[in-house]
Formats: sequence, structure tokens, C-alpha cells
Amino acid sequence: MSEVYPVNSTSYFSSNVTNGSTENNTSKYFTTKQPLECDTPVGEGALLEFITSGILLNVVGLFGLFGNIISMIILSRPQMKSSINYLLIGLARCDTVLILTSVFLFGLPAIYPQTNVLFNYKFFVFPRLVKFLYPLATIAQMVSVYLTLTVTMERYVAVCHPLRARSMCTYGRARMAVLCIIVVSVIYNIPKFWEMTITEEIHWKYKVPVYCANATKMRVDELYRAIYINWMYFIFYYAIPFTLLTWFNMEIYRQVRKANRELQNLSHHQRREIGLATMLLCVVIVFIVCNIIPLATNICETFYNNIPMWLVQIGNLMVTINSSVNFIIYVIFGRKFKRIFLRLFCSSHIFGAGRDSPEFPTNDESVVTNVTNIELRNSIRRCQVHRSSTRNSRNNNVHLSNGNSHSRQSPKPKVWSATPAPCVYYPAQSPARSPSQMSRTLSGQNGWDKNNVMETVIQ
Repeated sequence: MSEVYPVNSTSYFSSNVTNGSTENNTSKYFTTKQPLECDTPVGEGALLEFITSGILLNVVGLFGLFGNIISMIILSRPQMKSSINYLLIGLARCDTVLILTSVFLFGLPAIYPQTNVLFNYKFFVFPRLVKFLYPLATIAQMVSVYLTLTVTMERYVAVCHPLRARSMCTYGRARMAVLCIIVVSVIYNIPKFWEMTITEEIHWKYKVPVYCANATKMRVDELYRAIYINWMYFIFYYAIPFTLLTWFNMEIYRQVRKANRELQNLSHHQRREIGLATMLLCVVIVFIVCNIIPLATNICETFYNNIPMWLVQIGNLMVTINSSVNFIIYVIFGRKFKRIFLRLFCSSHIFGAGRDSPEFPTNDESVVTNVTNIELRNSIRRCQVHRSSTRNSRNNNVHLSNGNSHSRQSPKPKVWSATPAPCVYYPAQSPARSPSQMSRTLSGQNGWDKNNVMETVIQ
């Protein structure tokens, strides 16, 4: 759902950024008699970086991009309009941004050290992009973390306090929450724009000028690193959201277990709420599991100031996986999501136009689909009009056949054929109309005779 970069210790930043100066690092590495590229010994950890970032991260990221695009298309459908789905669309957008920044920051540069491919990107494009992609990644990271928390809070209210859900879990509140999270995230990460700079050096092999991304003096400052990069990052990106996520999901889990014991007494709407809560509970669990390694990376840098590079690279891969698997979770646990996905992308002949069709919104899915009472009454009215016209056409055919025939025929029982779209009634949401109200509604359509319409309605 959200990709939490170990921004304190990303592969390229940690390997290049130390508490000392560039000259000290250079003299240190020259004692090993190894050629350097951007103050990093050539070939050091290149194979693991190529496997984790150059291959796996790029493949997973490509799959995640397609999955998030499909998720946004499905969740944006009119029958899926709701507050929770608006938040999920925001999470899919953040995941898309995080996957793209992950590929450009980690995936593509990891290909060169092992294959000597993408030399121009590594030394000319990447140093210019990193100054802007790095702050963008941290902004999207924070938005993604707190959108995950917002989704969990919304499900907590809907499942544990259902009487308050109608007033609190609204589409307008969801939009306001997304806007506030984005604004706060941008303000918090403004200093990131001044943490990176570009330096120039001569390439050891090709003897041409190349560019490298290095840390500014502000980033290597001890006080800045200790307060802003280490402790504030740990508190606002891990401690607060993870604590709240754990508590809210424990409460949701207790309510789900209680509801499963009383499953026969639950309404269809309540069952859907429990199913949606279960799906989002799985999303949060995957989120926490995939961010354990980045959390360990942050702890290593905060307390030990020594980060194993393999831990950073695996952490980058895990958070990319986390941003790419939500589509799979939606398909497995989201029944309506799966139906619409199959309808749009797999086959148009799998479903009929019935109650379970993705194109037929129902009122018992109001929290997920948000169908209004007016739309529901219009749907019922169209079904009744179609059924009435079918009956009238059958009666006219019977009268004509009797007028032309001189032999007396025995009456045959009426056989009603299935209508193209079955009519679904909701007594609680659509109160019964009197025959006079139905006659006024139907008499003005197609110039039908009032007596015939009244006879049809009373039947």
C-alpha cells in the first residue's frame, strides 16, 4: 500500500554520505588500491545490488504499475464511489509514484555496475534527477503511511461504531483528509530539497567528466542528522503510525471475530462491511511486514551509525513489493472488485445483467457503491414499466388471435419469460406506492391508456 523508503540510508545516499568529507573518503578507499566511482569502490556489492534492485525490483515495479493502474480504473467506477474507495484510490496513486521513484533511484542505476549498460543514465541523468526525486519519494512515502492509517481509522468507525459511520465516513471528509495529509507531508519534507548536490569527477576508466550525487553540508551535520533524519523520521514514519495501526486493527479483529460467531444474525450489508474490513486488515498486515526491514535499517543508523548495504537493498525491494501487491489482495478478498475486473479485462460474457452484475448497483452495498435513493427508485420504475409493456403486448396478441379464429380454444396457462434485467425491490428504502401514484407515473409514458395501466398495476 505504501512504500516506506529507508530515506535515511538509501543505497546511493548511504554509500556516498558519511560524516567525513569527500577527500577523507577518497583517501580511505585509495588505500585499498581499488578504482572509485562516485567515492565508491568499483564492483563492491554489485552482484547483490544487480539481483535485488536491477532485476527483482524492476520486475516487481513493472507489475505493480499495471496493478495500481487497474485498481484506480476499477475503484473509479460509478458503482464503486464511496469514501473508503476514494482513500484507496489515493493510496494507489501514492504507490504508483513510489514505484516510479524506486525504479529511477534504485532499479535503473543498479544495472550499470554489473553490465556496463546505462552509463549515461548512471552518471548524467541520475545525478540531476535525484535532487528532485528524493524529496518527491519522501513526500509520497509520508502520504502513503498516513493514508494507510486513515483507511484503518475509517474501517474502525464503520465496524466498531456503525451508528456514527453515516455521519463520519463521508466522501467529503475523505477528500479533506487526503488534502490535509498531502499539505502536511509537503511542509514536513521541504528540507529534503537542500540535502543533495551534484559533484563532478573524472571517470577512472573512460577518462571523461561524470557527475555524482552527494550530500550537502546540511545533511552531514551531526545535529541535523540526529534530530531530523534519525529521531523525527523514526517517530513520525514508524512509531506513531505503527502504534495506531496496531491498536485499531486489534479492535477491528475482535469485532470481526465476534461478527463471525453471529454470522447468521447479520444483514447482507453488515456482512459486506465485515468482508471489507477483513480485506483491509490483510492490506495493513502486509504493510507492516514489508516495512520491518526498513525499520531495522533506521534503527541501525540511529543507534549504531553503521548500515549493512545488503539490508538497505533488501529493504528497498520489500517496500517496492508492498506497493505492488495491493491489487492481488483486492482481487482475492474483494468480491465486487473481482467481478468488475473480470468484466472489464477478462471476458464480457461471464456475467449476466443480474443483481450480482458489476453494472447493477444495489442498495445493500451503499457504503461501497453509494447509490442514492433517487437512482434506486428510477431503476425499479424502469423494471416495472418494462414488465407492464410486456404484459400488454401479450394481451393484445391473445385478443387478435381470438378474433381471427372461429374455433373455441381451451385457455392456456400464462408463461412469463425472463425479463432482460430482473427487478430488485428494497422496501426499506423505496416505500410502496399506491395504485393511483403508479398510474400517474406510467400514464404519461408512450401515450398508454390509463385504464390499461391501472389494470396492469393492480395485477
